[in-house]
Amino acid sequence: MSTIKELSAKSAQSTFDKKVLTAVQHLHPYVKHRIYIAESTGILPKNMYSSNGIIDECIITLYSNGFNIEAEYAAVRLELFKLVDNYMNELFKKEVFHKNTISTDDIRRHEIAKLGEEYTIDADLDLILNTELNDISYRQDMDNELYLYEDKETSILRAFEVNDLSVKQPKKVFGRFYSWLPINISNIIDLYIFGNLEFEDISKIKNITTSRIELIFDRVKKSFRTHLE
Repeated sequence: MSTIKELSAKSAQSTFDKKVLTAVQHLHPYVKHRIYIAESTGILPKNMYSSNGIIDECIITLYSNGFNIEAEYAAVRLELFKLVDNYMNELFKKEVFHKNTISTDDIRRHEIAKLGEEYTIDADLDLILNTELNDISYRQDMDNELYLYEDKETSILRAFEVNDLSVKQPKKVFGRFYSWLPINISNIIDLYIFGNLEFEDISKIKNITTSRIELIFDRVKKSFRTHLE
């Protein structure tokens, strides 16, 4: 006969398992979108990776690391997003050579460097990126053009507070949005839009301050709106 302690442990494990399953529902839209962007921009080979495979690997890591099964749901969800974020960052670094199969080692190193950009704050409290986000402009490389599903476009437009598109060309803008945006920056944008995470949670995942996350989002939003005009 099971003791009260054993029954309690089984109950706690069952409750934890349910928290993990609930969190997975929020991970899939984000992971699927990141895979699509990576495939469309040439970082990942098409149809080689799936959201199910990536998330399953991260769930295994969660259990293997002995994560506290009595943790609140919010903590479980955040930990899974951290694991997924780290996993995909490493995956992109490993697979980035697909972006230019005829590129030289210098180009490959350049792409890898983009994946590891750091952020600094100058004396005026302005965010400085290695790619100088303020001076960002759309590339005219049609080979990198991609198209988002309408529901994805709607999610981005809502997040960027763009309402009137009657005289604009959103398709053209979306087609190049992820081409000119550094992948580590689009990662932050997608955690907010498709991962449905607050800036504070994203700061914990990326290990930078909430104020920097807010500043990055604000600058990307302004740049996006400028290219809609």
